[in-house]
Amino acid sequence: MPPAAMRVEGVPALSLAVLGPIQRYSQVLGHGVVDWHPQRREMLVAHRLPGSSTTQIFRLRSPMAALEPLTDSADPVSSARWEPAQGRHIVFTRGTGGDEVFQLFRLDPESRSTTQITPSGQRHAFGAWVPAAPGQASQLLYTSVPIDRTAQGGSRTSISTSLTLVDPMNPAGARQVAELPGGGWFGVEVSPDGRQAAMTRYVSATNSEVWLVDLASGQRRQMLPAAGESLTASHFAAGWSPDGQALFVVSDRASEFRELMRLDMTTPAPAGLKRLTAPIPWDIEDGNLAPGSGLLALTANVDGRDELRLLDARTGAEKPLPAAARLPVGSVGSLRTHPATGELAMVISGAKAPAQVVTMDPKTGTVDTWTRPVTPAGLDLSNLPDPEIVRWKSFDGRTISGILYLPPAKFTGRRPVYMSVHGGPEAQSKLGWKGRLNYLTQEMGIAVFEPNVRGSSGYGKTFLNLDNGRLREDSVKDMGTAIDWMATHPRLDNRRVVVGGGSYGGYMALAASVRLADRIAGAASTVGISNFVTFLERTESYRRDLRRVEYGDERDPAMRSFLESISPLNLTDQISKPLLVAQGKNDPRVPWTESEQIVRKLQAKNRPVWYLLADNEGHGFARRENADFYFATLVRFLQDTVLK
Repeated sequence: MPPAAMRVEGVPALSLAVLGPIQRYSQVLGHGVVDWHPQRREMLVAHRLPGSSTTQIFRLRSPMAALEPLTDSADPVSSARWEPAQGRHIVFTRGTGGDEVFQLFRLDPESRSTTQITPSGQRHAFGAWVPAAPGQASQLLYTSVPIDRTAQGGSRTSISTSLTLVDPMNPAGARQVAELPGGGWFGVEVSPDGRQAAMTRYVSATNSEVWLVDLASGQRRQMLPAAGESLTASHFAAGWSPDGQALFVVSDRASEFRELMRLDMTTPAPAGLKRLTAPIPWDIEDGNLAPGSGLLALTANVDGRDELRLLDARTGAEKPLPAAARLPVGSVGSLRTHPATGELAMVISGAKAPAQVVTMDPKTGTVDTWTRPVTPAGLDLSNLPDPEIVRWKSFDGRTISGILYLPPAKFTGRRPVYMSVHGGPEAQSKLGWKGRLNYLTQEMGIAVFEPNVRGSSGYGKTFLNLDNGRLREDSVKDMGTAIDWMATHPRLDNRRVVVGGGSYGGYMALAASVRLADRIAGAASTVGISNFVTFLERTESYRRDLRRVEYGDERDPAMRSFLESISPLNLTDQISKPLLVAQGKNDPRVPWTESEQIVRKLQAKNRPVWYLLADNEGHGFARRENADFYFATLVRFLQDTVLK
């Protein structure tokens, strides 16, 4: 039976016999590093306990110690920060039912009592702590945007972001610092003297700015691009030097890739900018300054694998990892530097194990394991396949890449393929743990293939822009050429392909069901866009202008006509293969009506469509019981489409 909050239409009966083996893979559980305690060698981690429904926050007092639960909510909690002076309390964020209307809460770590510190009716995000003078309370900066349910008629024509300063112990005394135009403000970085904050203003994947906001007056000024620069590029605030004389930024202004740069605050840009990672021909994605060491710890996205790098913070010279450092194999992420000691915490995820938390002393190279993945008894993860990065030529001669996970050799002959397309579209499939998808390769003999079609991040800003506006369906053509390439691989059967994905990947699945109907066996769309016009009109207003830059402005008659012409909802006559559609009712990004309208239209045409709608979910299924039921449905869908 489906979970209580799940509505099911068109799905045949699911066998209980398959549920146990499936859950063995969903019960392989990793951990995420959340924050260091400001004074002690302990941290907050995110984890879903075996048998529980959602991810929560735990206290971890030493390496491999018992996890101490701090939150216990029906909704996921994965983001939290210690009060930065003495760790007197914790601030965490939580939404309701997947609606992403996040509120900030103060948590007493001893009593576990919580107090909401933000006003309801808006979507709030943690910004940064403001340094406090001795004896004074730490204050927190957070951003807020209104949501459409509070607007007249349920829609807004314009949006702004508020920046607010609050003492979590006295929420009533909150003070609005500034009102900022638009909804793309994030990445708050407060200067060491606590007088100003650097912020990122996001316009599109290849166009963003860095601004400074005076925390006393609320006045703002643009730092990058500087006045007089006729430059469109991405710029992200990334932190301050300890003396406040320099601001670190990540930007692709000087090359195809996002580099770390150091902006001298006494010298106007661009003259004051120093490129630190120019020799690394890949995107810099994460970074932390180790206090007192002068070292920057960074991750570079090297062809889909995030690698740890150490740099001299002033010169940019790369330093080798200490000889004693023996890190687990896998992609590195979520870097967190201890504010007192400089010890570096990170999460490492590999193809054979989910995320585990480890630390490294950047001076000595001493590595400590803080968590190990939870694995059900009898499940041997060492047999999981090593992924393979493959490349092929697309319709225009451009090289496209993807990640291939092959079944064990016991599955003979050419194998069916589940092509899983990432969301975004400005995202990337990366090497790492694949969770439930391992069941497809290990137990069903289905290859899992993750293409990074044009428009994906990680391969330079030119590649990132290749699917914008009227180029949208070129990415769909990339999927078609991937199916052509499969015919050349000795273990893949390109006649038995199902395309699946979530969010933008859900649109790609729907687009494949239209444009590649004669090439695929079926498609599985989760929270996918079925009509770009209705999507742009109904997505939450704080996102609308940002998405128009990517997809096109539906208010322009010519662009509206084009978007209607490529939307799967208007091309359902071409859909002939079975379709699985899954959706969260509370999704603020891709409204549930996007799935509802294409399901109803296909049902009216008597086309084969399976439909799952979860009343307690948003942009994807975060609750274990819903995710397990969806995956069991996908398994049955694949059995019916590519294994019969």
